[in-house]
Amino acid sequence: MSFGFFGIQFGWGLQMANMSSIYQMLGASESELPLLWLAAPVTGLLIQPVIGYMSDRTWNRLGRRRPYFLVGAILASTALVFMPNSSGVWMAAGLLWILDASVNISMEPFRAFVADILPESQRKQGFALQSLFIGLGAVLASAMPFILTRHFGVDGTAPAGQIPPAVHYAFYTGAAVFFIAVVWTVVSTKEYPPDDAAAFERMKEQSKGVGGFFREFIHGMKTMPPVMRQLAWVQFFTWSGLFCMWIYFSPAIARHVFGAVRDTAAYAGLVAEAGQWTGVCFSVYNGVCFVFSFVLLALARKFSARGIHVACLLLGGLGLLSVGWIGDKHLLLLSMACIGIAWASILSMPYAMLANALPAEKMGFYMGVFNFFIVLPQISIALGLGKVLARFPSLDSVYVVMAGGVSLALAAVLTLRVKSSEHPVVG
Repeated sequence: MSFGFFGIQFGWGLQMANMSSIYQMLGASESELPLLWLAAPVTGLLIQPVIGYMSDRTWNRLGRRRPYFLVGAILASTALVFMPNSSGVWMAAGLLWILDASVNISMEPFRAFVADILPESQRKQGFALQSLFIGLGAVLASAMPFILTRHFGVDGTAPAGQIPPAVHYAFYTGAAVFFIAVVWTVVSTKEYPPDDAAAFERMKEQSKGVGGFFREFIHGMKTMPPVMRQLAWVQFFTWSGLFCMWIYFSPAIARHVFGAVRDTAAYAGLVAEAGQWTGVCFSVYNGVCFVFSFVLLALARKFSARGIHVACLLLGGLGLLSVGWIGDKHLLLLSMACIGIAWASILSMPYAMLANALPAEKMGFYMGVFNFFIVLPQISIALGLGKVLARFPSLDSVYVVMAGGVSLALAAVLTLRVKSSEHPVVG
């Protein structure tokens, strides 16, 4: 059921670990990076609610959610092949829009897929298992350029304005893994038809078309479950912190740890080296996510999702804050271990708290709307942070990463306000 997430996260992991360094290698400045990353949150804002709404109303030979898995996989795999062949910054940015839109087409129905099939008593374990496959896919993807360079002799550097061969082969591998893993879930997992076919057809007829979507959207926002409103603030600060890390971790360590100075002869090589080490660091946090997902499966039987999430977010905040005091690249791996624990919880516990509060017939729609609270903070950062850094060009980007740690700590405090009805599973 969750194996397709291995492929989705393989593609997404390549993007998270490599896009900032790809942009820099193609000539982008640090202040331009947030705007260039805007594709991810905007496509999530537009695509996920629509796909969720459509998949709630779909039933054909492939089922309800699986048709969307497959279409997204085909489009995303194609974008992954073209990405490392970008000839300039804006070509890479355009391909990122296509890639993110495609990933969102596949990703959103996977959240609803687990909630559709599993009973309430197993949903925490189901989402924790998704975290396991997400961690496994991302740990391999993030380290792929480093592995290809260190162990297979693929060149990890390139002249200014070009993307190294190791990044090319990593993205080609990601395209294949993404497609194969999603197809495996499509062909090996059964979906169940609507319990009441006549009622399902009436729902489709009453809410079809663009007008039906907007009516459903407005009504859904007005009747949003209280738990979802409470989790909205948690997600806002959580994903603000993560977005700061994804955009600025590579530039931060390039300057703060590797000593890269723009407009010097060594700059391109040091940025490439920092980009590879970013891949290693992101691989570590995803590896810890993979391992800790087994722990989450056990914890979910004894503790509430809320309590687990508070503790994990606090550890993640500590991990990002510590980056500001680390000058040795190897010590960064300890910070990433804390992030990995938080990441495992972020990918599972909010959804476990939310799923039991949602009506089954609107599961896909509300899971898509829930994504608003992930992407809106990212859009805010993408539009505002670049202007701040352009105004203060001497500001060390490591402080942006540390601000992400403060944001995760705030999210932990706000989680205490969530009045979830879930309980630990006994036995």
